[in-house]
Amino acid sequence: MDGILNINKPAGKTSFSIVAMVKRLSRERRVGHGGTLDPMATGVLPVCLGQATRVAGFLADAAKVYQAQIELGVTTDTYDATGKVVHQADPSGVDREQVETALAPFRGLISQTPPMYSAIKRHGRPLYQLARAGIQVDRESRVIQVYRLALLDWQPPALTVEVECGKGTYIRSLAHDLGQSLGCGAILTSLTRLRCGPFDIGDAVSMSQLEEAFTNGCWERLVHPMDIVLLHWPAAAVDEETSQAIRNGRPVDLPQGFSTSDVRCRAYSPDGRLLGLLRFNPDSGQWHPEKVFA
Repeated sequence: MDGILNINKPAGKTSFSIVAMVKRLSRERRVGHGGTLDPMATGVLPVCLGQATRVAGFLADAAKVYQAQIELGVTTDTYDATGKVVHQADPSGVDREQVETALAPFRGLISQTPPMYSAIKRHGRPLYQLARAGIQVDRESRVIQVYRLALLDWQPPALTVEVECGKGTYIRSLAHDLGQSLGCGAILTSLTRLRCGPFDIGDAVSMSQLEEAFTNGCWERLVHPMDIVLLHWPAAAVDEETSQAIRNGRPVDLPQGFSTSDVRCRAYSPDGRLLGLLRFNPDSGQWHPEKVFA
């Protein structure tokens, strides 16, 4: 089975545990997810099966939408409600206008420092392991993209925001940095991923629905084709000779008039099967197989 499940992850479960469950129930050897969610977080978790694990990286790179609840007046070591409180302050002087003003610098291309409690590795060890051992290290800030940041609700000292962002964004860090900007501290109290690439929470299946589908033997109906992740690139239907060349990893010429304005394209065999993802090489004037699917 090659495809992707759009799972609505419940709170308290790790992304790895969801993958392990799908692997056990489906008996598929190759299973992975398309972007980690913290255990406290809920929402869209794409789980890739079979050859679809080879497109998981494109899901990790895709834009994501989150709804986050943030509480002012407290700071923790993890930047969320699961951590140890390290500072408290009175947020009663903060009003909605101040929150709106403070949110403005967090839109667009911004610099963000990842939290210590993250899976980023330092000398082969995840930062969260160092943090649990009481070791603090300097983290390099990185440029991230926040496409949209909207204040949905203001119930002092709590606020709800919706964030559309690019790869590598930590919503926990955004909450922490907002609290620092307001001078009272802040933590993330809940987080729901509403969208990940083409997958929306409205179409996501719950764990109970997924388990029931496995029990009834109809779970394959819930699997999306793996090329759903690649639909933003143009598609080329090729003949059998070109199909064989792509399968063998050889560069090919596409039909005359096929646009080279896109760096990548999808290639399909005469019977409509996804052959691979091709990248255009302007030096050779040909399309080179970047990923080939059996």
